[in-house]
Amino acid sequence: MASEQADFTGLDRAAVLLLSLGEDQAAEIMRHLGPREVQRLGVAMSKLSRVSTDQAHAVMREFREKLEQQTALGLGASEFLRGALTKALGGERANSLIERILHGGESSGLENLKWLEPRAIAELIKLEHPQVVALVLAYIDPEQAGEVLHFLPERQAGEAMLRLAALDGLQPSALRELNEVLEEQLSGDSQSVQVSAVGGPKVTAEILNRVETALSSSIMEHLRAQDEDLATKVQDQMFVFDDLINVDDRSLQTMLREISSETLILALKGANNALKDKFLGNMSKRAAEMLRDDMEAKGPVKLSEVEGAQKEILQIASRLEAAGQIQLGSGGGEALVG
Repeated sequence: MASEQADFTGLDRAAVLLLSLGEDQAAEIMRHLGPREVQRLGVAMSKLSRVSTDQAHAVMREFREKLEQQTALGLGASEFLRGALTKALGGERANSLIERILHGGESSGLENLKWLEPRAIAELIKLEHPQVVALVLAYIDPEQAGEVLHFLPERQAGEAMLRLAALDGLQPSALRELNEVLEEQLSGDSQSVQVSAVGGPKVTAEILNRVETALSSSIMEHLRAQDEDLATKVQDQMFVFDDLINVDDRSLQTMLREISSETLILALKGANNALKDKFLGNMSKRAAEMLRDDMEAKGPVKLSEVEGAQKEILQIASRLEAAGQIQLGSGGGEALVG
């Protein structure tokens, strides 16, 4: 990446592009994005400061060059859209967004949940049966579901995750009934819900990968106490920061282009030497030396900051894997990290 954009992640470049387009055009684009994408872009735009004209021009130039690589604009647009979104977001997330863009329609009660703050979702479902809570957690984005868990009583969170891990599908009638109840509570417009496989160990692991370590450990203990075999299946699907040692160099280099320097510094403060060497070995000599100096100058940091940075990197890794850009394996008072 050019020096003008050296500290820009892909999300930062998207934020710069939208800000450069102006309010009306940016709003039109964001209308077709999912709630989590809108939230992430909004945060990125709010954090941007002192973007130079040269940096903005560089982002616009990169966008134009990529656009010019596409020929026969307008021909086979639906197929192009489907392919591009699947590559960017992964199959399941892309299909949901494609249906909204190509076929329009109002949002369902379940879909409307994705636009609520995690605390509001927790308030909405905290008195529901654990099975209902599990279905809601399965339907919303894993990152959002992880945040919702923090606002639920620990016992209820454990029960819901146990049922989620055991869930491998849902009858259309049950999903429609749940949707109708939520529509009444949210005063949403009615729309049929597309049925897909929900729940299971993989979805459970994706959510647990996004919550704080203490809560994740507590929920896993609850799962083991109730169903050891099921807990093992969930554990096998989980991917932790130390597992990045097994990622191939090309994939790691792709990840590094999406990770900000500050996030990487915090994450590596809590990493073992082998993993630090793995990251530094996939950077240029000058960049690696600068990162070492920055890590030493940073001094002790809170463990929660380290874990937060590591979770952020794992989320980036999951997104890139879903887009088919990298390959990952599977693994299984605050302290200060010096």
